[in-house]
Amino acid sequence: MSKKWVPLIVIGSIVLILVLFSVSRYNSLVSSAETVKGQWSEIDNQLKRRADLIPNLVNTVKGAAAHEKEIIDSVTSARAKLAGGGGPEVKAAADAELTSALNRLMVVVENYPQIKANENFKSLQDQLEGTENRISTARGRYNESVKEHNSKIKRFPNNMFAGMFGVDAAEYFEVADADKKTPEVKFN
Repeated sequence: MSKKWVPLIVIGSIVLILVLFSVSRYNSLVSSAETVKGQWSEIDNQLKRRADLIPNLVNTVKGAAAHEKEIIDSVTSARAKLAGGGGPEVKAAADAELTSALNRLMVVVENYPQIKANENFKSLQDQLEGTENRISTARGRYNESVKEHNSKIKRFPNNMFAGMFGVDAAEYFEVADADKKTPEVKFN
């Protein structure tokens, strides 16, 4: 082989290495973004499950506490907002409103022992409690994947590639300030 080919081989090798490195970084960033989307989808699934359970719970309470219309309306309205769609920030606000409305609904239930004794209500309440646990778990997994994704795109050299490939930071699903307070239970 003649010496005139050596510089071309070296340059070609360097270009090939840079291309392979870029492809590797791109694939890594795509995987990270897809993990975040997948975890968000799980939160969305659990929020939908909760929204689907609520009409049955509300109807059970309606039968025994018809005069508590304001609370029932607030639960229905908050559920509609949650089902309305949007990103993590919008869903988090709707989730906070629904959680607050559900807490008020549970206070109503405490005042009506016949509701608590209703088997349908007990079953729905158990299902809702399980769903709340699933939402909490899904929220934790989502936020962990957001943390990993955001850290990945901020580290060198990924930060250069993230900008080139249009990969943005993801939003955390944060608990509203009102939900950070422990609910107060009062007995009359």
